[in-house]
Amino acid sequence: MARDVTDTEPVTDRRQLIEWLEAGCKPHHAYRIGTEHEKFAFYKDTHKPVPYDGIAREGRKGIKDLLVGFRDATGWHEIRDGANLIGLYGEEGGAISLEPGGQFELSGAPLETLHETAAELHAHIDLCHRLADPMGIGFLGIGVTPEWHLSDVPVMPKSRYQIMTAYMPKVGTRGLDMMYRTSTAQVNVDFSSEADMVKKLRVSLALQPLATAFFANSPFIDARPSGRLSERSEIWRDTDNQRAGMLPFAFDAGMGFEAYVDYALDVPMYFIKRGDHYHNVAGASFRDLLAGRLSDVAGAHTTLSDWANHLSTIFPEVRLKRYLEMRGADVGSQAHILAVSAFFTGFLYDQSALDACWDLVKDWTAQERQTLRDDVPRLGFDATIKGRSLAQVGQHILAISRAGLKARSRLNQVGQDEGVYLDLLDERLAHHKTNAHIALEAYEGRWGHSFDGLYDEFSL
Repeated sequence: MARDVTDTEPVTDRRQLIEWLEAGCKPHHAYRIGTEHEKFAFYKDTHKPVPYDGIAREGRKGIKDLLVGFRDATGWHEIRDGANLIGLYGEEGGAISLEPGGQFELSGAPLETLHETAAELHAHIDLCHRLADPMGIGFLGIGVTPEWHLSDVPVMPKSRYQIMTAYMPKVGTRGLDMMYRTSTAQVNVDFSSEADMVKKLRVSLALQPLATAFFANSPFIDARPSGRLSERSEIWRDTDNQRAGMLPFAFDAGMGFEAYVDYALDVPMYFIKRGDHYHNVAGASFRDLLAGRLSDVAGAHTTLSDWANHLSTIFPEVRLKRYLEMRGADVGSQAHILAVSAFFTGFLYDQSALDACWDLVKDWTAQERQTLRDDVPRLGFDATIKGRSLAQVGQHILAISRAGLKARSRLNQVGQDEGVYLDLLDERLAHHKTNAHIALEAYEGRWGHSFDGLYDEFSL
């Protein structure tokens, strides 16, 4: 989430929280695609991370200078935390934000077609190069920093991250790794009704491990192979299990907006924002806030902005807000990022494709889904469910997704439908090889156990 919500309407009843989610329902013709990705900024000559203020003694520019450059080039509005520029947003919905370790994030505008998404992404990366190249800065598209230790990573001046940094070690062993050393690509999709939301949530939760396998791109940590294809996905397994995971309750009878609200009410909060100040309430629940038990810091009223901001700090594999966020993929190249959006759009935005996927996953048990989720960071396509490998499941789902994109019939200027963005996944299945496999082979081979080549070949 690029900027905090500022809706100050008072909340006096749980029903308002349900209605806030229900307001996300929209007709099929209004469906949009929102694509987000994070990337690591690094100095090209040293391969070191880029601090917020740069390195003055060496005359090096920093993350703040990149934001100023983007502001001046785009005319986007500033987002500040106190005196610090920490993000930008455009009138059409796009935004740039900073993750805790300086990961530079584009939250794309909600767009009608994947062709528009491709144009947006290409324009953003082109601008990144135009602004960053003269500063000697590059951008690494990989899911976990390959050789920076946690102590090497700079800290961005955002108040909410100070609160999270203090809280994370209390609830898991990998929370700080998640905050400071991971980058992801995700797509946000719409729903038309409560029933449509539930089916999309269930299907995408069940298939999120498949996305992790397709887009595995983080086989290193602490300057060595981690033993996993997606270390980013493994990190999430012990970040904070009260707010992460596969949401088994989503498959229970009676699942809907109300059930998600009841879940979110009991997820511990991080902060309450009043004016420009973040109050640390880490560990208290939104139910506490709603009941008035935090009035000493929150004041007399709970607001809708409190609710929206709280929902943005819940991190399941698929997150429900006024849309659904797919959260299982590592970041990668531009083609990789577009494939993430194409993969989910194909079977979530065509009813026949969605129904076909549900038929495939509806008999998977909660334990089978969890085992798959636990196995996939290490095994990738070789992880199994119901006696089938994810490579086999992937062939089936990829064909369904491609058919869904063909049925959408959104053509580019040369007459191609959106299935063109899935070609990369066909190649990965054909060779049983993801970015992680390619990077590991290069590390053991032509890179000679050095990471220098990675900064050339895996940069955006």
